[in-house]
Order: sequence, then structure tokens, then C-alpha cells
Amino acid sequence: MPKTEKKRKPWLGALFKFIIPVVISCGLCWLLFKDFDLRHMWNVIRTECDFRWIAAALALSVFSYIFRAMRWRIQLRAIGIDPPIFALILSIFGTYAVNLVFPRLGEVWRCGYIAKRQEAPFTSVFGSMVADRLADTVTVGLITLFTFFIASGYLISYLSQNQETYERIENLVFSPWIWGAGVLAIAGVWWFLRHKWQHPAARRIQTAIFELWQGFAAIFRMPGKGRWLLLTVAIWGCFFTQLVLSFYAFSFTADVITRYGLTAALVTFVLSSISMAVPSNGGIGPWQWAVMFALGMYGLDAERAGAFANLVLGCNTLMLIVLGLFTFTCIALDRHNRKR
Repeated sequence: MPKTEKKRKPWLGALFKFIIPVVISCGLCWLLFKDFDLRHMWNVIRTECDFRWIAAALALSVFSYIFRAMRWRIQLRAIGIDPPIFALILSIFGTYAVNLVFPRLGEVWRCGYIAKRQEAPFTSVFGSMVADRLADTVTVGLITLFTFFIASGYLISYLSQNQETYERIENLVFSPWIWGAGVLAIAGVWWFLRHKWQHPAARRIQTAIFELWQGFAAIFRMPGKGRWLLLTVAIWGCFFTQLVLSFYAFSFTADVITRYGLTAALVTFVLSSISMAVPSNGGIGPWQWAVMFALGMYGLDAERAGAFANLVLGCNTLMLIVLGLFTFTCIALDRHNRKR
């Protein structure tokens, strides 16, 4: 039995980490493009896009990665690890590049890279990364609440005019099956941790919860909290401004902002940010769906919304590939120089 379990575990890990995200990305992309006139979409991109706005948006996104590296440095210094800022910037570039191929593995890679380079404990570096990601989750939650507050009137009006969409959301939110499954899952985990606390799996869960809390709580104790908060605002400000700049690349998306204001861009930004929680390769699939749904609420047809979503994500993906090549070249040179 032990031998069988050992053989199965790597397959299960690979299934959840790599295979399922790829299947989700491919499945969503197939659904996205199966009814699309790709030739027409390409013609819209070729004839109607002002690529200067896309270039400006991509340049701004690089600053968001640099700000993220600066913020992470504050957390690492709080636990006695002080890597050079350029190494941290490379680690952030590499994270997004690795996630394109192996979803969710980029965060593990950056922790391993920094831990090995600085000869620091991996668990300490990993804990700071977890706190970094939890902070982003809280930020997205706050932005979502703010967006719903300022755009609730339009969202309710849209749903009331689209009864089918309203009924689907209502059935999903008030489904007794979903709520029942959630309660059963929570009760099951609570019972397992309480009555089987000596089980290895229960101990791993308890340790993970404790490390998550310790990593998040460290944010409130570390020096430089003010700079950390400012950098958090800068990171998400760059993300949002990047999307707004992309809106001006097409006349039809610029017209959405003209008619509905920045609220339309904010709704699109929130939905696209939430979509990144779906396991996929660099957001491919879920991100386009979210953006197209948001733009559809503001009157854009599927083909134009799809042209916008696919161009923006495609250009961003291409830039991440270039940054990834730059990152791993710099890391190889850095290792060679340090050995010498």
C-alpha cells in the first residue's frame, strides 16, 4: 500500500497543478473562439487599433512589477533577508513567465530562487510570499466592494433588463445545493481538524493555516508599513491605469469610457482581476471571458469586445515571454559571475 500511495501522489499533484489548468484554458478558449469570425477580429485589430496606447500600457505594467519587487523587499527585510532589488525584480518577471507554462508554480519558483541566492530558509521566504498574495486578495476584495458601491445602480438596471442573466446569477447565489455543499465542506474540515488532529494531513493543514496567519500578521509588525501601503496602491493603480490606457487603443472602447466614465473600466478591471483566481495559464481563457462579459454590459458586441480582450492579453503575454527570456539570461549570467 505505501508503495502505491507514493506512486500516485506525484500524478495527483501534476494533475491539479498542470493538467487541469491547461484543460480549463483550452476549453475556455475553444468556447471563446468556436463562434468567432477570426478573420474579422484580426481585421478590426489591424485597422482600428492605435498600438501606441497598447505600448504605453505595457510600459506601465513593467513599473507595476518593479513596485511589487520593492514591496516584497520590505517584507523580506522584516525577517532578516535583504536581496538586491534587481534580483527581486527578476524574480517577479520570472514568476509571471513561469506561470504562463506552469500555473501557480511561478510563486514557488521565485521563493526558491531568492532563498537559494541569499542562502535563506525557503519556508521564511515562502511565508513572506504568501503574505504578499494575501494582501493582494484583500486589495481585490476592497476594490470589488468599492466598485459595487459606485456601480450598483447600473448593474441592477442591466440585470433587470437582461432577465436570463439575472435569473442565472440569482439561482447561483441562492442555490441551496451550493450553500449546503459549502456548509458541509466547512463542517467536514472542522470535524477532521478537531477529531483527527494527529493525522499527518490534519497537521499539514494546521501548519499551513498557522504559517499563513503568521505571514500576514507580520505585515502589521514590520517597519516601513507606510511605504508598503503606498507601494500596494501604486501596484494596483498601475494595473487599473494600464487597462484604462488600453481602452483608448480602440475607438469603440474609448467611447465606452466617454459614455459611462471610468466606472465602466473599473467594472471591467474588477471582473478581470477576479477571473485570475481561476487556475489557467496566465489567465488565458478566464480573463477574456470576464472582459468580454463586462464590455457586453456596456453595449459592445462580442466580436469587438473579443478583439479588445484578445489583443490586450496577447500583447501582455508576449511581453511576459520577452521578460522571461531576459530574466533567465540575467540569472544565468549572475550565477556565472558569482561562481567566478
